[in-house]
Amino acid sequence: MLTLENLAHAYGRKTVLGDISLRLDPGQIGCLLGPSGCGKTTALRLIAGFEQPDKGTICLQDVCVAGPGIALPAEKRRVGLVFQDYALFPHLNVGDNIGFGLGHLTPTERQKRVAEMLGLVGLAGEARAWPHQLSGGQQQRVALARALAPRPRLLLLDEPFSNLDVDLRERLSLEVRDILKHEGITALLVTHDQHEAFAMADAVGVMNEGRIQQWDTPYNLYHRPRNRFVADFIGQGVLLPGTVRGSHKVEIELGLLEGVSPAECDGDSCLVYGEGAAVEVLIRPDDIQHDDDSPLLAEVERRAFRGAEFVYTLKLASGTRLLALVPSHHNHAIGERIGIRLAVDHVVAFRA
Repeated sequence: MLTLENLAHAYGRKTVLGDISLRLDPGQIGCLLGPSGCGKTTALRLIAGFEQPDKGTICLQDVCVAGPGIALPAEKRRVGLVFQDYALFPHLNVGDNIGFGLGHLTPTERQKRVAEMLGLVGLAGEARAWPHQLSGGQQQRVALARALAPRPRLLLLDEPFSNLDVDLRERLSLEVRDILKHEGITALLVTHDQHEAFAMADAVGVMNEGRIQQWDTPYNLYHRPRNRFVADFIGQGVLLPGTVRGSHKVEIELGLLEGVSPAECDGDSCLVYGEGAAVEVLIRPDDIQHDDDSPLLAEVERRAFRGAEFVYTLKLASGTRLLALVPSHHNHAIGERIGIRLAVDHVVAFRA
């Protein structure tokens, strides 16, 4: 449905995008995830047709819409857009906002499509309401309905939930995913919020300095990051020094880790450095389990209460610090020493 090949773009001398490539299949939801200034919104603007790439091609359903000598206007690309600030017309009611792009239909067909969209986004009966009478979540639903009403072949979402509170953001992202899957809509989301990305997307591209560092499933981004940037940007964790003790083994301060598969090797995240090589091993908070019977002790230095669990910052005897997820009924005081043990299913290591 969407193919980007070697897409590059610059503003003056500043390169914003450098050779990014990706593919979205029909019905797939993708996401470009990264910090501010990494180029993700520029990629969206190029796909929408607001700007022309300096290099590379953009194809929709195997038809190139942007590239050398090709620049199909935005209004002819059949691409829907949902903006960060909703961008609803304040002088139009909800029904007229949704029907704004349906001028090619008869009044009866238009009314039917608007009613269908209102039902789809859970706002049936709100056609005569004004945007200012709706909550932020309801306004975003109207914006989604307006974008879907003309039946676009691709939907682009630019930080669509960033103006909402955390609980509503998570709930609405799941609801929007269900709507897109129900309708079979191909979509590309851009966000800096990894929770939002993981809740909505089938595939996520982590971006940094204008390049996609890794295009993968949310699961693999967390458990099999390709480089240090992805490992640091996705989730929490620390890198502990280690020594390779065989093709499938690495020793760290907490003990011997085994079971590294060559299939998990990619880029510089591969334990094929040879016996005795120095590496750094990524340890996630969920790799450390609280165990009162363990002889391995660590001091509670900080703790963050998350409701169902604590995130403890623990200090080992060597002074090394790591993070641990502990159920909240284990309420340990700062300075207390607790037993811990390793529970690492995915070993990720980088050359030291």
